This record gives sequence, structure tokens and C-alpha cells, in this order.
Amino acid sequence: MRATDMHTTATHTTAALSEADRLMVVCNSCRYCEGLCAVFPAMEMRRTFLDGDLNYLANLCHSCGACYSDCQFSPPHEFDVNVPRTLAKVRADSYQAYAWPRAFSGMFARNGLAISVVAALSVAAFVLGFVAFRDPDVLFGTHTGPGAFYRLMPHNAMALLFGAVFLYAILAIVMSARAFWRDIASGTSSNAKPFWQAVKDAGSLRYLDGGKGGCMNDDDRPTDRRKHYHHATSYGFLLCLASTSVATLYHYLLGREAPYAWYDLPVLLGTLGGIGLIVGPIGLLAAKWRRDPALVDESRFGMDVAFIVMLFMTSLTGLALLVLRATPAMGTLLAVHLGVVFALFFTMPYGKFVHGIYRFLALMQYAREHE
Repeated sequence: MRATDMHTTATHTTAALSEADRLMVVCNSCRYCEGLCAVFPAMEMRRTFLDGDLNYLANLCHSCGACYSDCQFSPPHEFDVNVPRTLAKVRADSYQAYAWPRAFSGMFARNGLAISVVAALSVAAFVLGFVAFRDPDVLFGTHTGPGAFYRLMPHNAMALLFGAVFLYAILAIVMSARAFWRDIASGTSSNAKPFWQAVKDAGSLRYLDGGKGGCMNDDDRPTDRRKHYHHATSYGFLLCLASTSVATLYHYLLGREAPYAWYDLPVLLGTLGGIGLIVGPIGLLAAKWRRDPALVDESRFGMDVAFIVMLFMTSLTGLALLVLRATPAMGTLLAVHLGVVFALFFTMPYGKFVHGIYRFLALMQYAREHE
């Protein structure tokens, strides 16, 4: 359990953190919302709030909007209590605060979607140029059978380019998560129970219903749609990751080269994951556009949608490549798909993706506090 008497009052580093501190003091005095989600029980264990505490609470928040709907002090009350929007601002700031290396964080915060699109187009152009330079006839030829993809770009060149950016993304995410954890963690735990509790809570999106059976979107009637879209996106991403992992094992352990038959495990996993990454992102983007503006941080809308758009484009180009891989369109589609995947990996450590990591760590800390 966190020892709140160890805290001291501190000057917060951003206006959003200062506002979050003010709201937590008000909410701690009221406690009407303590049964809605994990944020308020965690808040009640504190009397003062350092930056790490507020970043912890912000990433613990699922932004369901239930507390805004229930609060007697929400606007136009003079207390102006709007927890979802304020924590959304703190959450977005936390991506930059813990980013590694810090030099990239501000750039992505301002232009996340534009940078993603430019990176995708640049890599696609590079791949197209690479193929055209080697043999222009290959680009628009029809290639089938094992190794067809590598007639456009050698496997070693492809593995080097995308392996490097993937390893960079993993390193940057690990370093960011380490900084976040060091700032929010307290106490010690001698068992794995908090970890497994966080796995269950994250896997089921336990706190996304605000204790009422759903999220608030454009009115105060809760629905489960946002939760379902989150599930489709999350599990679609994991299935695509599993597909890539199995394909890697096929290549290096079994000596089997892509593309694979439709009934092979990498294709089955990738197809199911791709469908999830079509349905989920479309639903999440539609929910964002319909959502009550009072609940969201509109200044970060571009950064929020960048990751969702890149997931959608990764799936769309991947499924198109699957359907048209035995046609002359394969070369162009492969280049575009590889460009989108590269941009997705490169931007992952600086946007919405890291919130999934931070939320998991926040859920684990919450489980540790309630052992």
C-alpha cells in the first residue's frame, strides 16, 4: 500500500497536472464516484499528488465518461470538475514526458498523423525505387509460389530494414515504460499476483464500463460499443503479431518462404487479426467523432487518431495484398504495405500505443496497492 504520508506538496510541471491536482482534491472531498472505476479508489489512497501519482491516475483512467455524467460539480458548476478531459490531457502529456529519446517526443505530439503518413509514403517510395532500379519488369510482373515476395526485395534486405526499426521501437518502448514505472511504482510485491490481475483487467477492459454497462459517447446513455471496438483492435493486433511470429518460425526453422497458402497458420492468424483491425479502428474513429467534445482533449485529436489510422491502413493494405498477391498489383501493394508497417513501428513509441503499456503498468500498480 502506498504510504501517503511520505508525499510532499510539489509544483507541477504542466498546467494539466496542476488542474488534475485541483480536481483530485475536490473529488477526494466528495467521493461520490468511488464505485465507478479504479481511478477513485486509487485517488483515495493519497492526500497529496506528485506528478507520478497524477500520471498513474491518468493512465489508469479508461475515459468512459461516467464520472462526468454523475458529477454534481461538472460544468457549468463553478468548481468546473471535468475528470475525463483533464486526465486525457495528462495522459497525452505523459507520452511525451516519458518518451525515449526525448528529442522525438515533441515532434510526434504536434504532427503524429502527418509524420506517420510521410514515413509510410517515404518507405513505400524507397521500396518501389529499389525494385525499379534492380529490374523494372519485376515490379509489375506476376509472381506466385514460395519466395514470390522476395523477387521484389531480397529477404535479407527486408529483414534488415524492418528488423532494425522493430528493435528500435521495442527499445524505445521499454525505456519509456521503465521511466513511467519508476515514477508511479511504490512498495514491493513478493508474488506475481498483481501481474496476473493486471493481465485479466487489461484483457477484459474491466474498467471501461464505468460501473454502468458502457461508455458515454454523445449523450449520458452508456453503451458497450466502444468496449467491443477496443477488443477488436487489441486482439486483432495480437493476432497479427502472432501471425508475423509464426511466419518467422516458418522461415528460419522450417525453411518455408512466404507467401503461404490461405490455410497456413500465418495466413489464418493474419486474416482474423486483419479483420479485427478493420472493424475495431473504424468503430473507434466513429466513436471519437461522435463523442461529446466536453469529454475529450481536442488539441491532441491528431495524435490520438494517428495510431488508429496506421493500424487500419496496415490491415487494409495487408488484406489487399493477400487477395491480389497473384496479380501484377502485388509489387505496388507490397511496397505500400511495407511502408505502412515501417511507419507503424517507427511511431509506436510516441503516441497512443504506449498508453496500452502505461495502462497495463498502472493496473499492475493498482493491484499491488490492493493486495
